[in-house]
Amino acid sequence: MCNNYNTIEQQGQVPIKTWTKGVPFEDAAIAQLNNIAQMSLVHSHIAVMPDVHMGKGATIGSVIPSVDAVIPAAVGVDIGCGMVATKTTLTASQLPDNLAAIRHAFEAAVPHGRTGRGRGARDRGAWHNIPDVVAGEWQKLEKRFEKICAKHPAIKNSNHVNHLGTMGTGNHFLELCLDENNAVWIMLHSGSRGVGNRIGTYFIELAKKEMERHQINLPDMDLAYLKEGSEYFDDYVEAVEWAQDFAAKNREIMMFNAIKALKKQIPIAFETAELAVNCHHNYISREHHFGKDCFVTRKGAVRAQKGEMGIIPGSMGARSFIVRGLGNPDSFNSCSHGAGRVMSRTKAKKVFNIQDQIAATQGVECRKDAAVIDEIPHAYKDIEKVMAAQQDLVEVVHTLKQIVCVKG
Repeated sequence: MCNNYNTIEQQGQVPIKTWTKGVPFEDAAIAQLNNIAQMSLVHSHIAVMPDVHMGKGATIGSVIPSVDAVIPAAVGVDIGCGMVATKTTLTASQLPDNLAAIRHAFEAAVPHGRTGRGRGARDRGAWHNIPDVVAGEWQKLEKRFEKICAKHPAIKNSNHVNHLGTMGTGNHFLELCLDENNAVWIMLHSGSRGVGNRIGTYFIELAKKEMERHQINLPDMDLAYLKEGSEYFDDYVEAVEWAQDFAAKNREIMMFNAIKALKKQIPIAFETAELAVNCHHNYISREHHFGKDCFVTRKGAVRAQKGEMGIIPGSMGARSFIVRGLGNPDSFNSCSHGAGRVMSRTKAKKVFNIQDQIAATQGVECRKDAAVIDEIPHAYKDIEKVMAAQQDLVEVVHTLKQIVCVKG
């Protein structure tokens, strides 16, 4: 296999291999990666995907293998965030000319948006009457959750069942897309919602306290870790694995409801494939690489073992890709999780206006108001260049272009 990576001049304990040819790579992200590379728990090297950009603690678009320890902030608070996509038997010609009704049906079927602020405020991104399908799936998750909460009661007071089957906000979305043959797909992006946030935040703070208690100095306190065999290690891994299962189920329920909503809008009977792909891109996995069993933390990266299917979405106005992994060992069998931001949400709102958003999302049935300017395509890297930089990590199976996009 021809490798396409560069290596950052080594400043830490391990090398940093980057798949960033032809895409922006900010100095702040490089500095952050060098901090991680200084840590003795990192095994072999760090792999950096082409959508890399600075995150909190760990860099988004990084793959970190660690031995006998995990870094909770490297996983982050959107534990199990990821994608799901399914192909339908519909074609573009069978869709109505005006897609607004489909967008509104999606919006009604899948709760989305921000939590209400202030005492008594209504959370429009949550269920207020739990549907039967959600209640049934929650029962399968509840026993393990109660076991976690018995040891860590602070986690219990979180949005869990009322967020199961809901999308959230930020860069999470639900889309109707067309592939290269004009077949219709449904694709969505979300994670473990409120309960995952609570688990992540809680254990990040516990890890920091562990560092203080053992007087361990770190280049960045957000890189606080939990050592295998320590008081909280097993509890954290158990909670993260549960949150990852919650996130996968969350996406399945949303897909079920989106398909049901689409069927009500289309007078033509159609079928769907089994879920084509349901993949995490913020998570921990137990794997074996370069001679050692390790915990692989993918922070904004998708596993791309040889033959494994994944999803790499573009921004609201760009193409997305269903991909098949090539199993590149140097990337720890990984690829990017999207395009990657080139500017913060705050900066995007200052630089661009509603007219820019309308122009950038031409041909897409979506919201085009001030509240979604932070998601304007210009705030992201060029997905075509991102894909070109990782040709040795994945092969493209389908190319999708969104025609309906629901944002939180």
